[in-house]
Amino acid sequence: MSAAAATAFQSSLCISSQKPSFSPTNSQEPNTHLPSKPKSLLHKHPLYSSAHHNLSLQIKEKILCLEIMGIDSGKALSLNPSLHTTSLDSLNSIISFLQSKGIHQKDFPRIFGMCPQILTSNIKAELGPVFSFLSQDLNVPENNYRKVINKCPRLLTSSVRDQLKPALFYLQRLGFRDLEALAYQDPVLLVSSVEHTLIPKLKFLESIGFSISEAKSMVLRCPGLFTFSIENNYKPKFEYFKEEMNGDLEELKAFPQFFAFSLEKRIKPRHIEAIKSGVKLPLANMLKSTDDEFKELLRNNGANS
Repeated sequence: MSAAAATAFQSSLCISSQKPSFSPTNSQEPNTHLPSKPKSLLHKHPLYSSAHHNLSLQIKEKILCLEIMGIDSGKALSLNPSLHTTSLDSLNSIISFLQSKGIHQKDFPRIFGMCPQILTSNIKAELGPVFSFLSQDLNVPENNYRKVINKCPRLLTSSVRDQLKPALFYLQRLGFRDLEALAYQDPVLLVSSVEHTLIPKLKFLESIGFSISEAKSMVLRCPGLFTFSIENNYKPKFEYFKEEMNGDLEELKAFPQFFAFSLEKRIKPRHIEAIKSGVKLPLANMLKSTDDEFKELLRNNGANS
């Protein structure tokens, strides 16, 4: 399908506010509103083959509409069954609303691919309040909505009252004062559960020997600590740090980014190479350096030892 044809077809199916709604009574009738070329493309599309004769025209158009936008319709319908019954007019309203907030059409595949629930959201009760939150609570100007939403599409599926505001309140109590950083760099923290995600990460840092103030300082310096799995990240890396590296907590306090590096691809290989060279390097130097810089550090420190 050519880009021009796809654009024309999408316009007729998903974007045009003049398109009449499809109801159960007319969904089986020939669609006289589609331009001749898109209609031809519609009938030639695999979704319109005899294998899909049991699908209504409305469902077929909806599926093809999603596909033309670059969205995996099968995945979207599976993750959001409500799409089966939502109307094309409703989809059009969602798309038009997001475009009015500065979201580009080219952003839709990623946004809807990650969060197909957005396609059946209530604009007034669910989507509108999110943009109000961005503006009023995070001081995000309207021309930057797109940047924030593209960074974290899950914002659009989060309740302002039950999720976003409680998370923001908790983070501010911990000492997060930079609203710009929260909005543009770490918005994933705002869609994280305070009870099931944020608090347990702090509790783990306390459990391995840090004071509450030290744990808070670490997450403020490295907010990514809130995004790491305790079982798959923290525990195996800390175990290796203590048992194989004979590390001291002061080292982790100085360089909490340790937990952001791959255990198998960076931490273990670099540590083993340092041991072979008889060199003891600070964590930051050992892990942040490029391969060439690391080799140079080993040569220089080895020569000085």
